[in-house]
Amino acid sequence: MVSTSFAKAPKGWETNVEAAIAIAKKENKAVMLEFTGSDWCPPCIIMDKEVFSKKKFFKAASKNYVLVYLDYPEGDIKLAEKNEPYMMKYKVQGFPTVVLLDSKGAVFSHFMATDNPTVESFIERLDSSLDNKDLD
Repeated sequence: MVSTSFAKAPKGWETNVEAAIAIAKKENKAVMLEFTGSDWCPPCIIMDKEVFSKKKFFKAASKNYVLVYLDYPEGDIKLAEKNEPYMMKYKVQGFPTVVLLDSKGAVFSHFMATDNPTVESFIERLDSSLDNKDLD
């Protein structure tokens, strides 16, 4: 797990996408990628404080998802550079962005985290995205 003075993944979150996909496959879960700028992005900081850092969120979300924290901090350029290929691969245009993958790594949803600013609304979004992923 990555830990720097600026960027530290929340407890229980993965920081490696490939490892998360392998876990998801083994546990029959989906993957939630959270793209953030932890030390410079005000909406990211708010989402972390109000949603992602809450035990209630982690408990509910981790039932069906392997959670992955992809940080792009100004305070840790090496970490941002390490995560840069994922930003390109998943066509992330801004922060905070959430990308949902199935257990094979295929994208089934992509949205701004701030669209769901509470634990309840975010969990509802995750659940409905998972319920509807095979309908597309």
